[in-house]
Amino acid sequence: MTVSSTMHWPSLARSPRAPLHAKVARSIFERAVRMVPVRVVTPDGRSCGGDTGPSAPVFEIVRPGSFFARLGRDTKVGFGEAYMAGDWRAGPGTDLADLLTPFAARLTTLVPQPLQRLRAVVDQRIPAHHENTLEGSRDNIEAHYDLSNDLFAAFLDPTMSYSSAWFPDDVDLVGAGDLEGAQLRKIDGILDFAGVREGTRVLEIGTGWGALAIRAAQRGAQVTTVTISQEQLDLATKRVAEAGVSHRVDLRLQDYREVVGDFDAIVSVEMIEAVGEEYWPTYFAAIDRLLAPGGKVSIQAITMAHERMLATRRSFGWIQKYIFPGGLIPSLQAIDETLAAHTSLRVSQRRELGPHYARTLRLWRDRFTQEWPAIHAQGFDETFRRMWEFYLAYCEAGFRTGYLGVSQLQLTRAPAWG
Repeated sequence: MTVSSTMHWPSLARSPRAPLHAKVARSIFERAVRMVPVRVVTPDGRSCGGDTGPSAPVFEIVRPGSFFARLGRDTKVGFGEAYMAGDWRAGPGTDLADLLTPFAARLTTLVPQPLQRLRAVVDQRIPAHHENTLEGSRDNIEAHYDLSNDLFAAFLDPTMSYSSAWFPDDVDLVGAGDLEGAQLRKIDGILDFAGVREGTRVLEIGTGWGALAIRAAQRGAQVTTVTISQEQLDLATKRVAEAGVSHRVDLRLQDYREVVGDFDAIVSVEMIEAVGEEYWPTYFAAIDRLLAPGGKVSIQAITMAHERMLATRRSFGWIQKYIFPGGLIPSLQAIDETLAAHTSLRVSQRRELGPHYARTLRLWRDRFTQEWPAIHAQGFDETFRRMWEFYLAYCEAGFRTGYLGVSQLQLTRAPAWG
Protein backbone atom coordinates (compact mmCIF):
# COMPACT_ATOMS: atom_id res chain seq x y z
CA MET A 1 0.00 0.00 0.00
CA THR A 2 1.20 3.50 -0.80
CA VAL A 3 0.11 6.51 1.23
CA SER A 4 1.01 9.71 -0.60
CA SER A 5 0.65 13.01 1.22
CA THR A 6 -0.28 14.90 -1.93
CA MET A 7 -2.97 12.35 -2.84
CA HIS A 8 -4.58 11.89 0.57
CA TRP A 9 -3.93 15.31 2.12
CA PRO A 10 -3.61 17.84 -0.73
CA SER A 11 -4.10 20.79 1.63
CA LEU A 12 -0.74 19.99 3.24
CA ALA A 13 1.17 20.42 0.00
CA ARG A 14 0.89 24.21 0.10
CA SER A 15 0.76 26.81 2.83
CA PRO A 16 -2.63 28.54 3.20
CA ARG A 17 -2.82 32.21 2.26
CA ALA A 18 -4.41 33.90 5.26
CA PRO A 19 -2.24 36.85 6.38
CA LEU A 20 -4.81 38.39 8.73
CA HIS A 21 -5.65 35.05 10.35
CA ALA A 22 -1.94 34.29 10.65
CA LYS A 23 -1.31 37.61 12.40
CA VAL A 24 -4.09 36.94 14.91
CA ALA A 25 -2.86 33.37 15.45
CA ARG A 26 0.69 34.57 16.11
CA SER A 27 -0.55 37.01 18.74
CA ILE A 28 -2.67 34.36 20.50
CA PHE A 29 0.11 31.75 20.31
CA GLU A 30 2.80 34.05 21.72
CA ARG A 31 0.49 35.04 24.56
CA ALA A 32 -0.41 31.41 25.27
CA VAL A 33 3.13 30.05 25.36
CA ARG A 34 4.08 32.57 28.03
CA MET A 35 1.92 30.43 30.34
CA VAL A 36 3.54 27.15 29.29
CA PRO A 37 6.90 25.90 30.63
CA VAL A 38 8.44 25.43 27.19
CA ARG A 39 10.96 27.34 25.09
CA VAL A 40 9.84 28.36 21.59
CA VAL A 41 12.59 29.05 19.07
CA THR A 42 12.30 30.45 15.54
CA PRO A 43 14.66 30.30 12.52
CA ASP A 44 15.95 33.83 13.20
CA GLY A 45 17.15 32.78 16.67
CA ARG A 46 14.37 34.44 18.65
CA SER A 47 13.21 32.64 21.77
CA CYS A 48 10.07 32.96 23.85
CA GLY A 49 7.83 30.90 26.10
CA GLY A 50 7.19 30.36 29.77
CA ASP A 51 10.59 28.74 30.41
CA THR A 52 13.56 29.85 28.35
CA GLY A 53 16.07 27.85 30.40
CA PRO A 54 18.34 25.24 28.83
CA SER A 55 16.44 22.27 30.32
CA ALA A 56 12.99 23.32 29.08
CA PRO A 57 11.27 21.32 26.31
CA VAL A 58 11.98 23.03 23.00
CA PHE A 59 9.25 23.92 20.51
CA GLU A 60 11.02 24.64 17.23
CA ILE A 61 9.12 26.59 14.60
CA VAL A 62 10.63 25.71 11.23
CA ARG A 63 8.42 27.77 8.90
CA PRO A 64 6.73 30.57 10.89
CA GLY A 65 4.63 31.90 8.00
CA SER A 66 3.10 28.51 7.20
CA PHE A 67 2.76 27.53 10.87
CA PHE A 68 0.76 30.61 11.86
CA ALA A 69 -1.30 30.54 8.66
CA ARG A 70 -2.41 26.97 9.39
CA LEU A 71 -3.04 27.83 13.02
CA GLY A 72 -5.07 30.87 12.01
CA ARG A 73 -7.16 29.01 9.48
CA ASP A 74 -8.31 26.39 11.99
CA THR A 75 -6.61 26.14 15.39
CA LYS A 76 -7.94 22.69 16.30
CA VAL A 77 -6.91 21.10 13.02
CA GLY A 78 -4.08 23.44 11.98
CA PHE A 79 -1.76 22.71 14.90
CA GLY A 80 -1.55 19.03 13.99
CA GLU A 81 -1.49 19.74 10.26
CA ALA A 82 1.46 22.06 10.77
CA TYR A 83 3.35 19.22 12.45
CA MET A 84 2.44 16.86 9.59
CA ALA A 85 3.71 19.44 7.09
CA GLY A 86 6.97 19.94 9.00
CA ASP A 87 6.21 23.55 9.98
CA TRP A 88 7.21 22.82 13.59
CA ARG A 89 8.89 20.02 15.53
CA ALA A 90 10.27 19.09 18.92
CA GLY A 91 13.74 20.54 19.29
CA PRO A 92 16.89 18.42 19.58
CA GLY A 93 16.83 16.38 22.79
CA THR A 94 13.10 17.05 23.38
CA ASP A 95 10.59 14.21 23.27
CA LEU A 96 7.38 15.13 21.47
CA ALA A 97 5.06 13.93 24.26
CA ASP A 98 7.17 15.78 26.86
CA LEU A 99 6.66 18.91 24.76
CA LEU A 100 2.92 18.41 24.31
CA THR A 101 2.18 17.48 27.93
CA PRO A 102 2.40 21.02 29.38
CA PHE A 103 0.10 22.23 26.59
CA ALA A 104 -2.38 19.43 27.37
CA ALA A 105 -2.31 20.35 31.06
CA ARG A 106 -3.41 23.90 30.19
CA LEU A 107 -5.64 23.17 27.23
CA THR A 108 -8.73 24.80 28.70
CA THR A 109 -6.98 28.07 29.55
CA LEU A 110 -4.58 28.68 26.62
CA VAL A 111 -7.17 30.62 24.61
CA PRO A 112 -8.61 33.72 26.37
CA GLN A 113 -12.18 33.32 27.61
CA PRO A 114 -13.63 36.01 25.28
CA LEU A 115 -12.24 34.13 22.28
CA GLN A 116 -13.47 30.79 23.61
CA ARG A 117 -17.00 32.14 23.35
CA LEU A 118 -16.49 32.34 19.58
CA ARG A 119 -16.07 28.55 19.35
CA ALA A 120 -19.50 28.10 17.77
CA VAL A 121 -18.55 30.57 15.03
CA VAL A 122 -15.01 29.42 14.15
CA ASP A 123 -15.17 25.65 14.77
CA GLN A 124 -15.61 23.45 11.74
CA ARG A 125 -18.70 21.27 11.86
CA ILE A 126 -18.38 17.50 11.67
CA PRO A 127 -18.90 16.46 8.02
CA ALA A 128 -22.18 14.69 7.30
CA HIS A 129 -20.39 11.74 5.70
CA HIS A 130 -18.77 10.94 9.07
CA GLU A 131 -22.14 10.03 10.58
CA ASN A 132 -22.19 6.50 12.00
CA THR A 133 -25.01 5.01 9.98
CA LEU A 134 -24.58 1.36 8.98
CA GLU A 135 -22.75 2.43 5.81
CA GLY A 136 -20.99 5.40 7.38
CA SER A 137 -19.61 3.31 10.24
CA ARG A 138 -17.99 0.92 7.79
CA ASP A 139 -16.37 3.80 5.92
CA ASN A 140 -15.13 5.37 9.16
CA ILE A 141 -13.64 2.11 10.45
CA GLU A 142 -12.03 1.27 7.10
CA ALA A 143 -10.32 4.69 7.08
CA HIS A 144 -8.24 3.68 10.10
CA TYR A 145 -8.28 -0.06 10.75
CA ASP A 146 -7.98 -1.16 7.13
CA LEU A 147 -4.80 0.82 6.52
CA SER A 148 -2.67 -2.33 6.77
CA ASN A 149 -2.48 -5.23 9.20
CA ASP A 150 1.29 -5.15 8.73
CA LEU A 151 1.37 -1.51 9.88
CA PHE A 152 -0.31 -2.35 13.19
CA ALA A 153 1.73 -5.53 13.64
CA ALA A 154 4.89 -3.43 13.37
CA PHE A 155 4.26 -1.49 16.58
CA LEU A 156 1.73 -3.49 18.63
CA ASP A 157 2.68 -6.35 20.96
CA PRO A 158 2.18 -10.00 19.91
CA THR A 159 -1.45 -9.99 21.13
CA MET A 160 -2.18 -7.24 18.54
CA SER A 161 -4.15 -5.36 21.21
CA TYR A 162 -4.87 -1.77 20.14
CA SER A 163 -6.19 -0.45 23.45
CA SER A 164 -4.86 0.44 26.88
CA ALA A 165 -2.88 -2.22 28.70
CA TRP A 166 -3.07 -2.81 32.47
CA PHE A 167 0.36 -3.07 34.03
CA PRO A 168 0.95 -4.79 37.41
CA ASP A 169 0.23 -2.60 40.40
CA ASP A 170 3.74 -3.01 41.81
CA VAL A 171 5.49 -1.85 38.61
CA ASP A 172 6.78 1.69 38.04
CA LEU A 173 4.82 2.78 34.98
CA VAL A 174 7.65 5.02 33.81
CA GLY A 175 9.84 1.98 33.20
CA ALA A 176 7.19 -0.70 32.58
CA GLY A 177 8.09 -2.72 29.51
CA ASP A 178 6.17 -6.02 29.46
CA LEU A 179 3.43 -4.80 27.15
CA GLU A 180 2.24 -8.26 26.12
CA GLY A 181 1.78 -9.34 29.74
CA ALA A 182 -0.03 -6.09 30.53
CA GLN A 183 -2.36 -6.53 27.56
CA LEU A 184 -3.26 -10.05 28.67
CA ARG A 185 -3.91 -8.70 32.17
CA LYS A 186 -6.22 -6.07 30.66
CA ILE A 187 -8.12 -8.72 28.69
CA ASP A 188 -8.47 -10.90 31.80
CA GLY A 189 -9.82 -7.89 33.69
CA ILE A 190 -12.51 -7.40 31.05
CA LEU A 191 -13.41 -11.10 31.03
CA ASP A 192 -13.51 -11.24 34.84
CA PHE A 193 -15.89 -8.25 35.02
CA ALA A 194 -18.16 -10.09 32.55
CA GLY A 195 -17.95 -13.37 34.48
CA VAL A 196 -16.59 -15.33 31.51
CA ARG A 197 -15.84 -18.97 32.27
CA GLU A 198 -16.46 -22.49 30.94
CA GLY A 199 -19.67 -22.58 28.92
CA THR A 200 -20.35 -18.82 28.92
CA ARG A 201 -22.00 -17.52 25.75
CA VAL A 202 -19.97 -14.40 24.94
CA LEU A 203 -20.64 -11.61 22.46
CA GLU A 204 -17.72 -9.36 21.63
CA ILE A 205 -18.54 -6.08 19.89
CA GLY A 206 -15.41 -5.06 18.03
CA THR A 207 -13.15 -8.03 17.26
CA GLY A 208 -9.89 -6.19 16.80
CA TRP A 209 -7.37 -8.83 15.77
CA GLY A 210 -8.89 -11.56 17.91
CA ALA A 211 -6.89 -11.52 21.15
CA LEU A 212 -9.88 -11.24 23.49
CA ALA A 213 -11.92 -13.84 21.60
CA ILE A 214 -8.99 -16.27 21.81
CA ARG A 215 -8.52 -15.64 25.54
CA ALA A 216 -12.24 -16.14 26.22
CA ALA A 217 -12.31 -19.34 24.18
CA GLN A 218 -9.31 -20.63 26.12
CA ARG A 219 -11.46 -20.24 29.26
CA GLY A 220 -13.98 -22.59 27.66
CA ALA A 221 -16.45 -19.92 26.53
CA GLN A 222 -18.40 -19.98 23.27
CA VAL A 223 -17.64 -16.67 21.57
CA THR A 224 -19.43 -14.68 18.89
CA THR A 225 -17.34 -11.72 17.81
CA VAL A 226 -18.36 -9.03 15.31
CA THR A 227 -16.38 -6.45 13.38
CA ILE A 228 -16.99 -4.23 10.36
CA SER A 229 -13.31 -4.26 9.31
CA GLN A 230 -12.57 -6.85 6.63
CA GLU A 231 -8.83 -6.52 7.20
CA GLN A 232 -9.22 -7.24 10.90
CA LEU A 233 -11.60 -10.13 10.28
CA ASP A 234 -9.19 -11.83 7.89
CA LEU A 235 -6.25 -11.72 10.29
CA ALA A 236 -8.36 -12.49 13.38
CA THR A 237 -9.72 -15.60 11.66
CA LYS A 238 -6.18 -16.77 10.96
CA ARG A 239 -5.04 -16.05 14.52
CA VAL A 240 -8.04 -17.86 16.02
CA ALA A 241 -7.25 -20.91 13.88
CA GLU A 242 -3.58 -20.82 14.87
CA ALA A 243 -4.61 -20.73 18.54
CA GLY A 244 -6.66 -23.89 18.00
CA VAL A 245 -9.97 -22.41 19.15
CA SER A 246 -11.89 -22.06 15.87
CA HIS A 247 -14.53 -24.47 17.18
CA ARG A 248 -15.31 -22.02 20.00
CA VAL A 249 -15.24 -18.74 18.07
CA ASP A 250 -17.75 -17.49 15.50
CA LEU A 251 -16.18 -14.52 13.69
CA ARG A 252 -18.55 -12.29 11.73
CA LEU A 253 -18.36 -9.28 9.47
CA GLN A 254 -21.41 -7.69 11.07
CA ASP A 255 -22.53 -4.43 12.67
CA TYR A 256 -23.52 -4.69 16.32
CA ARG A 257 -26.97 -3.35 15.39
CA GLU A 258 -27.61 -6.42 13.26
CA VAL A 259 -26.79 -9.06 15.91
CA VAL A 260 -29.58 -11.26 17.30
CA GLY A 261 -29.53 -13.82 20.10
CA ASP A 262 -28.98 -14.12 23.85
CA PHE A 263 -25.58 -13.90 25.51
CA ASP A 264 -24.47 -14.46 29.09
CA ALA A 265 -21.63 -11.96 28.72
CA ILE A 266 -21.09 -9.01 26.39
CA VAL A 267 -17.68 -7.38 26.08
CA SER A 268 -16.52 -4.39 24.08
CA VAL A 269 -13.08 -2.80 24.35
CA GLU A 270 -12.66 0.84 23.25
CA MET A 271 -15.47 0.54 20.75
CA ILE A 272 -17.85 3.16 22.15
CA GLU A 273 -15.53 5.97 21.03
CA ALA A 274 -16.35 5.05 17.40
CA VAL A 275 -20.12 4.86 17.94
CA GLY A 276 -20.89 8.58 17.90
CA GLU A 277 -23.06 10.46 20.41
CA GLU A 278 -26.22 10.12 18.32
CA TYR A 279 -25.89 6.34 18.44
CA TRP A 280 -24.94 5.83 22.10
CA PRO A 281 -28.59 5.01 22.96
CA THR A 282 -28.67 2.49 20.09
CA TYR A 283 -25.39 0.92 21.20
CA PHE A 284 -26.41 0.44 24.82
CA ALA A 285 -29.97 -0.56 23.92
CA ALA A 286 -28.56 -3.27 21.64
CA ILE A 287 -26.40 -4.56 24.49
CA ASP A 288 -29.42 -4.54 26.82
CA ARG A 289 -31.49 -6.41 24.23
CA LEU A 290 -28.83 -9.09 23.64
CA LEU A 291 -27.94 -9.71 27.30
CA ALA A 292 -29.52 -12.82 28.80
CA PRO A 293 -31.14 -12.62 32.25
CA GLY A 294 -28.46 -12.55 34.95
CA GLY A 295 -25.77 -11.66 32.41
CA LYS A 296 -22.96 -9.13 32.75
CA VAL A 297 -21.41 -6.57 30.43
CA SER A 298 -17.83 -5.35 30.48
CA ILE A 299 -16.64 -2.45 28.38
CA GLN A 300 -13.43 -0.46 28.25
CA ALA A 301 -13.98 3.18 27.32
CA ILE A 302 -11.77 6.20 26.80
CA THR A 303 -13.39 9.14 28.61
CA MET A 304 -13.08 12.86 29.17
CA ALA A 305 -14.57 15.29 31.65
CA HIS A 306 -18.26 15.91 31.01
CA GLU A 307 -17.94 19.67 30.59
CA ARG A 308 -15.15 19.22 28.02
CA MET A 309 -17.21 16.68 26.12
CA LEU A 310 -20.15 19.09 25.99
CA ALA A 311 -17.90 21.92 24.82
CA THR A 312 -16.27 19.97 21.99
CA ARG A 313 -18.83 17.41 20.83
CA ARG A 314 -20.09 19.45 17.86
CA SER A 315 -16.70 20.58 16.57
CA PHE A 316 -14.33 18.90 14.12
CA GLY A 317 -10.84 18.28 15.45
CA TRP A 318 -7.55 16.94 14.10
CA ILE A 319 -8.10 13.44 15.50
CA GLN A 320 -11.47 13.18 13.76
CA LYS A 321 -10.11 14.45 10.45
CA TYR A 322 -6.98 12.33 10.27
CA ILE A 323 -7.26 9.39 12.68
CA PHE A 324 -10.78 8.43 13.81
CA PRO A 325 -13.51 9.89 11.56
CA GLY A 326 -16.90 9.79 13.24
CA GLY A 327 -15.45 9.33 16.71
CA LEU A 328 -16.39 11.06 19.94
CA ILE A 329 -15.03 10.31 23.40
CA PRO A 330 -17.81 10.07 26.01
CA SER A 331 -17.79 11.11 29.64
CA LEU A 332 -18.62 8.78 32.50
CA GLN A 333 -21.62 10.99 33.23
CA ALA A 334 -22.84 10.65 29.62
CA ILE A 335 -22.54 6.87 29.86
CA ASP A 336 -24.51 6.83 33.12
CA GLU A 337 -27.20 9.12 31.68
CA THR A 338 -27.54 7.10 28.48
CA LEU A 339 -27.83 3.83 30.41
CA ALA A 340 -30.49 5.29 32.72
CA ALA A 341 -32.54 6.75 29.87
CA HIS A 342 -32.42 3.87 27.40
CA THR A 343 -31.61 0.61 29.22
CA SER A 344 -32.08 -1.41 32.38
CA LEU A 345 -28.28 -1.48 32.84
CA ARG A 346 -26.20 0.37 35.40
CA VAL A 347 -22.45 0.63 36.12
CA SER A 348 -21.75 -1.78 38.99
CA GLN A 349 -17.93 -1.75 39.07
CA ARG A 350 -15.25 0.51 37.64
CA ARG A 351 -11.48 0.29 37.18
CA GLU A 352 -9.40 3.31 36.11
CA LEU A 353 -6.39 2.84 33.79
CA GLY A 354 -5.52 6.36 32.59
CA PRO A 355 -1.80 6.34 33.53
CA HIS A 356 -1.51 2.85 32.06
CA TYR A 357 -2.67 4.19 28.70
CA ALA A 358 0.01 6.88 28.75
CA ARG A 359 2.63 4.16 29.16
CA THR A 360 1.00 1.96 26.51
CA LEU A 361 1.12 4.80 24.01
CA ARG A 362 4.75 5.54 24.77
CA LEU A 363 5.71 1.93 24.11
CA TRP A 364 3.75 1.96 20.86
CA ARG A 365 5.47 5.16 19.73
CA ASP A 366 8.91 3.84 20.61
CA ARG A 367 8.20 0.72 18.59
CA PHE A 368 6.74 2.74 15.70
CA THR A 369 9.91 4.83 15.56
CA GLN A 370 12.12 1.77 15.78
CA GLU A 371 10.20 -0.03 13.03
CA TRP A 372 9.77 3.00 10.77
CA PRO A 373 12.10 1.68 8.03
CA ALA A 374 9.91 -1.43 7.69
CA ILE A 375 6.72 0.65 7.82
CA HIS A 376 8.12 3.05 5.24
CA ALA A 377 8.90 0.06 3.00
CA GLN A 378 5.16 -0.72 3.02
CA GLY A 379 4.59 2.55 1.16
CA PHE A 380 3.86 5.00 4.00
CA ASP A 381 5.55 8.38 3.50
CA GLU A 382 7.13 10.94 5.81
CA THR A 383 3.92 12.91 6.22
CA PHE A 384 2.23 9.74 7.45
CA ARG A 385 5.12 9.19 9.88
CA ARG A 386 4.74 12.66 11.35
CA MET A 387 0.95 12.20 11.52
CA TRP A 388 1.26 9.03 13.59
CA GLU A 389 4.03 10.44 15.75
CA PHE A 390 1.80 13.38 16.57
CA TYR A 391 -1.26 11.18 17.14
CA LEU A 392 0.51 8.84 19.56
CA ALA A 393 2.33 11.62 21.43
CA TYR A 394 -0.77 13.86 21.54
CA CYS A 395 -2.82 11.06 23.11
CA GLU A 396 -0.03 10.17 25.53
CA ALA A 397 0.04 13.77 26.73
CA GLY A 398 -3.73 13.68 27.22
CA PHE A 399 -3.58 10.61 29.45
CA ARG A 400 -0.52 11.87 31.32
CA THR A 401 -2.34 15.00 32.40
CA GLY A 402 -5.72 13.41 33.09
CA TYR A 403 -7.39 15.36 30.28
CA LEU A 404 -8.27 11.89 29.00
CA GLY A 405 -9.09 8.82 31.07
CA VAL A 406 -9.89 5.20 30.38
CA SER A 407 -12.21 3.01 32.43
CA GLN A 408 -13.11 -0.65 32.55
CA LEU A 409 -16.81 -0.73 33.41
CA GLN A 410 -18.93 -3.64 34.55
CA LEU A 411 -22.62 -3.22 33.70
CA THR A 412 -25.39 -5.26 35.27
CA ARG A 413 -29.15 -4.93 35.23
CA ALA A 414 -30.64 -2.66 37.84
CA PRO A 415 -32.87 -4.53 40.30
CA ALA A 416 -36.57 -4.37 39.51
CA TRP A 417 -38.25 -2.91 42.61
CA GLY A 418 -41.91 -3.19 43.47
